[in-house]
Amino acid sequence: MTTRQEQRAETTERILAAARAQLAEVGAAALSLRAVTREVGMVSSAVYRYFPSRDDLLTALIIEAYDAVGEAAEAADHGGEPLERWVSVWRAVRAWAREHPAQYALIYGSPVPGYAAPQDTLPAAGRVAIVLARIAIEAGGPVAAPPPAVRNALAPDLLPGLTAELAPAAMAAFTQLFGTVGFELFGQYENVVHDRDTFFDHVARTAGATCGL
Repeated sequence: MTTRQEQRAETTERILAAARAQLAEVGAAALSLRAVTREVGMVSSAVYRYFPSRDDLLTALIIEAYDAVGEAAEAADHGGEPLERWVSVWRAVRAWAREHPAQYALIYGSPVPGYAAPQDTLPAAGRVAIVLARIAIEAGGPVAAPPPAVRNALAPDLLPGLTAELAPAAMAAFTQLFGTVGFELFGQYENVVHDRDTFFDHVARTAGATCGL
């Protein structure tokens, strides 16, 4: 017999599935809780018991997307030489993004007008960065010492284990990863980069080298 908890989980997934479909169709800014309600065939008052507002639904979608790309990154780090582990994680993030472009755009694209992500999203948001930082920390290779002003430009204790010397290179690498994937997904490489696999790996390896790999 299905328990009440299982029924709630099933209904939550139905709502999220409808929201993901709408996200792919109209984008995050146009996401409508009312439209999702119609799609799942529920009355508004029932859906509001699961997601009281559009922002609550967006937050759930954002956490879900961050967790999904984080799981892909974690699964790709399966041992070996540090630089190969690093490249493998980069490739996994890119593969996930190409398979889920609307969800990637939600978390790494333009901010949704009027929406401010709560603190609840932070643990999931950091999963990819933690994987890459762990590889760089374990590699322990030499990193070019940044000027004091650059070190001071970042928040202290950015990620566990990152030294003041490694943190700027790591932050730049994270930016390169998501920027390179975003440029490909959002059409910035059209008529510019013809062999995107080769170029992507080059960017990954170059970023890894700056982090001591």
